[in-house]
Amino acid sequence: MSYQALYRVWRPQRFMDVVGQEVVTKTLKNSIITNQISHAYLFAGPRGTGKTSAAKIFAKAVNCHHKVDGEPCNECETCRAITKNQLNDVIEIDAASNNGVEEIRDIRDKAKYAPTEADYKVYIIDEVHMLSTGAFNALLKTLEEPPANVIFILATTEPHKIPLTIISRVQRFDFRRISSQDAFKRMQYILEQKGITYDEQALWVIANAAEGGMRDALSILDQVISYGDNHVDVDNALLVTGSITRKLLMQYYLQVTNHESAQSLTTMTEILAAGKDGQRFTEDLISLLRDVLLYQESPDLIDPATTGLEADDFDQMSQNASADQLYQMIDVINQIQDEMRFTTHPDVYLEVLTVRLSQTKLVETNPQPAKEDPRLAQLQKQVEQLEMQLQRVSTNPALAKESHRPKPKKSAKRFNLAPIHEILGQATRKDLDSLQELWGDMLNMLEPAQRSLIHISEPVAASPSGVVVAFDNQFLFQQASESTLGANMEASLQRLTGNERKVAFVPKAKWPEIRHDYLANHGFYQKSAESADKPATDPVVEQAAQLFGQENITVQDD
Repeated sequence: MSYQALYRVWRPQRFMDVVGQEVVTKTLKNSIITNQISHAYLFAGPRGTGKTSAAKIFAKAVNCHHKVDGEPCNECETCRAITKNQLNDVIEIDAASNNGVEEIRDIRDKAKYAPTEADYKVYIIDEVHMLSTGAFNALLKTLEEPPANVIFILATTEPHKIPLTIISRVQRFDFRRISSQDAFKRMQYILEQKGITYDEQALWVIANAAEGGMRDALSILDQVISYGDNHVDVDNALLVTGSITRKLLMQYYLQVTNHESAQSLTTMTEILAAGKDGQRFTEDLISLLRDVLLYQESPDLIDPATTGLEADDFDQMSQNASADQLYQMIDVINQIQDEMRFTTHPDVYLEVLTVRLSQTKLVETNPQPAKEDPRLAQLQKQVEQLEMQLQRVSTNPALAKESHRPKPKKSAKRFNLAPIHEILGQATRKDLDSLQELWGDMLNMLEPAQRSLIHISEPVAASPSGVVVAFDNQFLFQQASESTLGANMEASLQRLTGNERKVAFVPKAKWPEIRHDYLANHGFYQKSAESADKPATDPVVEQAAQLFGQENITVQDD
């Protein structure tokens, strides 16, 4: 018989063999024991975590007549047929290559027929997120009205791509990443069963490189066994995975945290010369920084044996850099990682990374007191003077009243009144009403950021050639004045009305004052006083009503 890969030979055949998914396997076993079997399940999780294996074990368990505590016997004819993929009632489908409507309709039509050999007909649809929209709709009908003795098991690595209408009709089980500890124990068991010698540290290297996938770990282990002539050692594991020895990584870490640029660059050259993968190097470095951070928080959180280092090494690294330094280093590495994705010369970025890590002025672990700065003495003197002035004001009520008296004219100088007065000279209530009808359409033509900026503003005066917009918030008024919002509003209004209009901004709190000053400067109040005994149809009153609306005008006898 031809050679089979380890992950195929040692594929779990019982729930107890599934590594690192105790919650899922216990729930499935209990449902079988209590005969509370659903018609549809969704197994979601990262690659190589046991989703399809658990689905096949479940198919065996529900059809096995000799099961014990929810586990299949793996000895009966049905179990052996399912293990060999020879049972017609257990159908495994790859949705990546069978994702059309016709394929799912075929499943739907065949699902109506009763199983021929087993108790349940089980459909295992792998990578179900690859189905088309039409295929999902065809599957939905079957899940809504499932035939008797039919079970659907959907497996996916991307559950967010599955319609909610499907998810709401299945029992969902989330498979988590396999921990390095669980992967180590499983590989240790397999090697002992095969009689292959190994170094424990080599297994830790493989377990960490697998990144939570048991299948990936066994594939790497297969390569290391082949490369090392049936012996698993650290050097071969590092070579196959492209990882870096923790001792060399620690040397690099100590050099950059000691700001030794030349030495750290030399170490980097050694790493690259050994053919190590740049992306793997950055990941290993972040992993080391993470371990140091956890060790600083609590030494019990890190088992040095799983990292290839000793407790003394972690003590030295923890003393060599503060948590703030480590956070900054991780930020720099993440930035370089993003840039490395789009280059064919990662060695250049790794050299830049080394220089940045070693030369960046990071926060010291035990900062020394700063030297006396002449500016500090000057600031202290100014603070003392301000305190003396505050004390004089507090003891003199007259000074306090004067100092707190509002100065409206000074704040009014913060914006130019000329454009506002120009608009008010031709403003009418009719123009304002017309503009308010177009206001919503104009807002929809702006960019979302500018639309949110002007959301709580409103037009307060308008003329055929301009509009005055008042802002409730002084900060928003300031932001609007310093941006391109005015120009964009003018362009939008021109597209809506066909006429050019200038836009002027004012704080809403200042608008009554500006309106009052404009009326006073143009003699409206004086004319109103002289004609107080005239009827309400006085031309002066009419002009003021045209400017600001009749509801905003009050004629009274002073």
